[in-house]
Amino acid sequence: MTVFSHILISSFLISLAALVGIFSLSKRKEFLQKIVFSLVSLSAGTLMGGAFLHLIPEALERLRPESVFGIVLISFSSFYLIEKIFHWRHCHEPKCQIHTFGYMNLVGDSIHNFIDGLIIAAAFLTNIPLGISTTVAIAMHEIPQEMGDFGVLIYSGFEKNRALFLNFLVALTTILGGIVGYFLAVRVGPLRIYLLAFAAGGFLYVSASDLIPEIRKETELKKSLISFVFFLIGLAIIYFIKDIA
Repeated sequence: MTVFSHILISSFLISLAALVGIFSLSKRKEFLQKIVFSLVSLSAGTLMGGAFLHLIPEALERLRPESVFGIVLISFSSFYLIEKIFHWRHCHEPKCQIHTFGYMNLVGDSIHNFIDGLIIAAAFLTNIPLGISTTVAIAMHEIPQEMGDFGVLIYSGFEKNRALFLNFLVALTTILGGIVGYFLAVRVGPLRIYLLAFAAGGFLYVSASDLIPEIRKETELKKSLISFVFFLIGLAIIYFIKDIA
């Protein structure tokens, strides 16, 4: 299988996460809140692990440390700016005040998904194991995010079928990002390495700014320990996936 095929398939699988809204419709609110909390913890672990265990080390093999960490910092700041401009936030509850308008959420999510596609392309062009681990980290994050985004659209006044369709349509921008990322990186070889460092900054921002603060809202010791276990599971998945791949 070619690298381009890996990118297309992985991007499409990530896009399918938008359809978890169908699953959301069939489950009780209490059950959804319980699994979303665990998924958020898992997501935080995979993103943090992806940044520190795969993306940054890979970038450091090809760029000077000051360049790598400079790009990581620029990326971290850029994700903050995107969040502020487009009111894009990784909400995991059906009613989230920062999602004032459903359409604004869709615009922000499309940009986020496009960036995910660029990251997937850069990772696979570096090597297949890195591409797989990066795709897993993004997938673990997309599932709880898409459940939240679907709820946002419903509470913004969208009819259920229309919300599912728009959410999936926006998710397809991941494929577009993958295609653009592939052809850009082929033409400009070093670009993929810079994208890896940029991806690391994005992973760290989402994990540290959006996910971990949400996990910390839980005050009950038992649930907090369970969330920490899922966080460690996320780290372990990313740690071992390179050897498996």
